[in-house]
Amino acid sequence: MSPTAPPAALVFENVRLFDPEAGTIAPGRLLLRDGRIAGRDAPGTEGTPEGGVTVDGGGAILSPGLVDMRVAIGEPGFEYRETIASCARAAAAGGVTTIGVLPNSRPAIDDPSLVRLLRSRGEETGLVTILPYGALTKGCDGEEMAELAMLREAGAIAFTDGTRAIADTKRMRQLLAYARGIGAIVVQHPEDPSLAKGGCATAGPLATTLGLPQIPAAAEAILIARDIRLAEMTGARLHFSHVSTGEGLDLIRAAKMRGLAITCDTAPPYFALNEEEIRDYRTYAKLSPPLRCEADRLAVCAALADGTIDAIASDHTPWDADDKRLPFAQAAAGGTGLVTLLGVTLERVTAGDITLERALHLLTAGPARLFGVAAGSLTTGSLAQGQPGDLCLFDPEAEWTVHARELPGRAQNTPFDRRTLRGRVLGTWKAGQRVFEGAAS
Repeated sequence: MSPTAPPAALVFENVRLFDPEAGTIAPGRLLLRDGRIAGRDAPGTEGTPEGGVTVDGGGAILSPGLVDMRVAIGEPGFEYRETIASCARAAAAGGVTTIGVLPNSRPAIDDPSLVRLLRSRGEETGLVTILPYGALTKGCDGEEMAELAMLREAGAIAFTDGTRAIADTKRMRQLLAYARGIGAIVVQHPEDPSLAKGGCATAGPLATTLGLPQIPAAAEAILIARDIRLAEMTGARLHFSHVSTGEGLDLIRAAKMRGLAITCDTAPPYFALNEEEIRDYRTYAKLSPPLRCEADRLAVCAALADGTIDAIASDHTPWDADDKRLPFAQAAAGGTGLVTLLGVTLERVTAGDITLERALHLLTAGPARLFGVAAGSLTTGSLAQGQPGDLCLFDPEAEWTVHARELPGRAQNTPFDRRTLRGRVLGTWKAGQRVFEGAAS
């Protein structure tokens, strides 16, 4: 759907509003003027401003647009995998209106001009806001520090080398100390590089049976333990991405209890799937970090409920079909996730692990607040008056089945192929303009 100018006034009726600030879902009406939230009314209030448009939500839930804080885009450099335009279409179909884009493209996002370019290209789509991460080191190669202060001034929301962990302990300490000096957040891929090198599956009986090169699950906890200690030494703010093991989560939970500025996210595969998905050498299920045992999956579910995990990110990693049509050990690691982010997360609600309000917090206000997106001009993840009209309307009971090769966007490498999900996006609005319209059933 091509975006056009939003209506002067837009009223959503017959909806259940998710209010992240109050943590509630309740019937109500929402009014937008000139693309921004103008107020809320009680159910039964009548009237639409002159020249306005009314949307009947049919009893569905209206929430802030989802904020996906970990997305890889092929552009620049790997446009054959996915472009900004195709990623934006996938985001809109998934109810996602804001994405944090990783810097490990080609060239890497280690130059302020590239940060500004990505932000402007997102605005040009009219579908999604792009918030780029800056590279932590030049070229994301783990060696020389990038120009962090300049990247931050250009609009980088945090700093990371994407899917590469900083291996050298002294260098990581220096990076954390500098980031603290400029008030920036460092985001780490929690996996000890030397233990992970050459591996593709979690070490254990299954990987041994399949004859696959192995990565010890402890590789995650080892790096988390090291970096928590470095963060404590430097006073830096440190965030761990796609945490996938109970041992790693225990370390983060303990660090939070000590008052350290440590946060983390996880991705749907780590609470919805376990390592059994790779038994038939299914490369769509080859991810980084690799899928874990069932005990770790359950530990991730528990951490979603108890507040250890601060956000859920799709970890959207587009690949061309040829990148996956290889022997398992040689195939590319990663899966798409923008379109399935909401539906897979809502499985945890159906299972009784978390409430619907908690699930939506982890997809909206949680990630927005992590990086200060809800402050200043980077407003999102809220239904507060004056906020942009970035909205997602969805039916939490409607079922749909994921079919690779039929997903919006260019990349189709989903680990959830043929899985039936509950939670269908009915509409997505960006700054008050409808940018996606889904089927009601």
